[in-house]
Amino acid sequence: MMGAPDAANRSGMAWLLADMLLVTAMTALVKLAGADYPAIQLVFIRSLIGLGAITPLIWRYRAEVFSTRRAGRHSFRVFCNALALTCNFSALAALPLALVNAIGFMRPLVVTILAVILLAERVGAMQWVGVALGFAGVLIIIAPGEIPFDWGLAAAFGSVFFGSMATIQTRALKDENTTVMMVFYTVGLSILTAVPAILFWNPVAVGDWPLLIGIGLLAQIAQFCFLKAYQSTPASILAPLGYLSIVFASLTGYFVFSEVPGTAIIPGIVVIFIGLQLSTRARGVHHNHPKYD
Repeated sequence: MMGAPDAANRSGMAWLLADMLLVTAMTALVKLAGADYPAIQLVFIRSLIGLGAITPLIWRYRAEVFSTRRAGRHSFRVFCNALALTCNFSALAALPLALVNAIGFMRPLVVTILAVILLAERVGAMQWVGVALGFAGVLIIIAPGEIPFDWGLAAAFGSVFFGSMATIQTRALKDENTTVMMVFYTVGLSILTAVPAILFWNPVAVGDWPLLIGIGLLAQIAQFCFLKAYQSTPASILAPLGYLSIVFASLTGYFVFSEVPGTAIIPGIVVIFIGLQLSTRARGVHHNHPKYD
């Protein structure tokens, strides 16, 4: 009886790792494009490209989409994602890639807290210790007090909060059809961002379209992986795994943007990995007793 939950959790972790790799590639493209186009325009274009990619699915699953009884939660999830993406794209244009991703690693702590409050997931003491250590590692990396607070940092923290809220909604919709969730997400994102994108629109150069199309395609595939992860595995289990993407972000920042990580990055990563290991071991005791509303 224990094998099935363990297999499901491993599958969810694999889906999340795939999501993180794809998102890292997408954020690099966003940073390249962010200097020329407003964040809301990039979010809108990204959603339109995704909409085109899943048009056949929209038609095929139209009955399931229109018959869902959880349209309100779907809509709130899309709203949170729209705010999170806009904040994230704004932060990427204003701050170094490694810093934005380091701040993003506050999300596992926020997700875990929200999962307990809103989803009634049970989290053991050692998991809390592991998440707290991961958060401490992030603080070591970003060195609070040494970086002036500006709109870029505000956008990065906004992305953490709204992204965490969207994650909780995804977990609450764990029994929903994955394709239906993708349809709601992509259509809703296009509708929500259309008007503000038009208001702040900058003409797109022909040579930039391959870059923007790449953002949309990577984001759409990553969204599928993300949904599969959080539909199969509790948020409190997946949250600490998110710390691993600090490695992907640091390597991308170094090789693509020549951003040399600060001296605090290595000790910060060590602390993060210790926290991740503690959380992984604690899962064996507590992951069989989640409780959802």
